[in-house]
Amino acid sequence: MNEYLPGLEGVPATRSNISFIDGEQGLLAYRGYSIEDLAENSTFEETALLLLDGDLPTAEELAVFDDQLRRNRRVKFNIREMMKHLPPSGHPMDMLQSAVASLGMFYAGRECLTDADACEGLDYVHEMTVKILARMPVFVTMWEHIRKGYDPVPPRTDLGFAENFLHMFTGAEPDPFLARILDVCLILHAEHTINASTFATLVTSSTLASPYAVMSASIGTLAGPLHGGANERVLDMLDEIGDPSRARTWLDRKLERKEKIWGMGHREYKVKDPRANILQRLVMEFMERRQGHVSRRMEIALALEEAAAERLGPKGVYPNVDYYSGILYDMMDIPVDQFTPIFAVSRTAGWLAHWREQLGDNRIFRPTQVYTGEPVRPYRPMAERGDGQPE
Repeated sequence: MNEYLPGLEGVPATRSNISFIDGEQGLLAYRGYSIEDLAENSTFEETALLLLDGDLPTAEELAVFDDQLRRNRRVKFNIREMMKHLPPSGHPMDMLQSAVASLGMFYAGRECLTDADACEGLDYVHEMTVKILARMPVFVTMWEHIRKGYDPVPPRTDLGFAENFLHMFTGAEPDPFLARILDVCLILHAEHTINASTFATLVTSSTLASPYAVMSASIGTLAGPLHGGANERVLDMLDEIGDPSRARTWLDRKLERKEKIWGMGHREYKVKDPRANILQRLVMEFMERRQGHVSRRMEIALALEEAAAERLGPKGVYPNVDYYSGILYDMMDIPVDQFTPIFAVSRTAGWLAHWREQLGDNRIFRPTQVYTGEPVRPYRPMAERGDGQPE
């Protein structure tokens, strides 16, 4: 194929059996299980193991995996001290990328990818998977305290993944309702085929870089506002609109200027993102728990979605996962700049599943290009180049 397709749109980059999207029907499935069923019945721990191993685990398999995650939450004090020297005004995604990359300095094992004898008797891939997945939320919650000048809250082994995250984030006993809300959010964001950050996972994995370098590349890619950072922009957008009554005129003005509507549209979906439907229901459930009070941002979001359905719906542009996730996290009193790090914590499960799959049948990525430069030409000595003025 010599045809250039911007953004590699529609170009298969790999073969995978991890997740599947039908954008016309609004279907997302992990290993054949619909996202709706997983959000309703599963936990993040179980969903992560499903993504990694390929099938729903038995009770014993899940218990072992859960125990491994709980026992690997602690990190070396050197990393904590390094984080204390980072600028507190820095974005948490920059911190997260730095902290994950630094793990390669403290935990050896890179040689296992190229020297089978060095890993004899050691399930290297599984061990690295557990360590990284267990420590990602620890970094995010540690930073929330360190950047304010406080020591981080120690992890607890008696709490599940989402519960421990909330405990370390707030220092308080986790609310079971909020823990379940967060658990569902983690499931929804865990995997989504070959998106930009997962493609970065594949490319970096194909070089046999360490898993810490692979995750660092993935985090850096997710940080962009066109990928994981969009939910932060959604809240800014809703605040800019200011009132539900202004949603329609604001949208018309944006469309006239051909400006982006944050949280709207997806390259894969021609209908409403199934994850957005689930998140919207969670927001409404949260509001019912608050005696039916609907936040101003949610009122604006609903008004904007209604207006957009008329103008953009015929073009297949509907709310995506970012549209309601920011509203939900804001209701949980999570700082705006921590939205994308939570996304990264969740998506780590998918990234690691793709890392494992890539290693199973690896070939380094080396795409081609369509060259648009000058033809081969002779070198001109300096004396023959003139003064740079047009001849």
